[in-house]
Amino acid sequence: MIHIYYGDGKGKTTAAIGLAVRAAGSRMKVLFVQFLKTEFSGERHTLSHTENISLAFAPMELKFTFDMNDEEKAKASKIFRNIFNESVTKALTQKYDMIVLDEIFSAIEAEMLSEHDVYEFVSDAPKNLEIVMTGHNPPKKIMELADYITEMKKIRHPYDRGVTARFGIEF
Repeated sequence: MIHIYYGDGKGKTTAAIGLAVRAAGSRMKVLFVQFLKTEFSGERHTLSHTENISLAFAPMELKFTFDMNDEEKAKASKIFRNIFNESVTKALTQKYDMIVLDEIFSAIEAEMLSEHDVYEFVSDAPKNLEIVMTGHNPPKKIMELADYITEMKKIRHPYDRGVTARFGIEF
């Protein structure tokens, strides 16, 4: 089945991690893939030590997309397209039960990934592969494929008061 956690509220990645941990604890094989995040995102340490969860490559350093110049955006896009392509191949050839594509909708929105490529993968994926996707604004075409759709709606967030992301809480 296809799961979508989206919106401007906190908790999208957290929900996907929870589902991945539940699946891994039930002896399901999980591939966890992150876009627009670095190797130092807090959850990666624990996930890398969790039986039945494999982590896809993440870059060591990465600026926010709005801080990138055109050259940096092109380089980041190439990295994330490679991560996506390698992860899809791995998920299909190594018989994973679940693939988590964290922040994939934000990567599409930032033009780091092709909506068409993601749609093709999701629509053609084997029916026994659980697909979990997160991000801000999922394309309608992809939402139409989903079995579960959960919107995380921000009511209040410290960022609105100028508080920047905190290590261990937001990343």
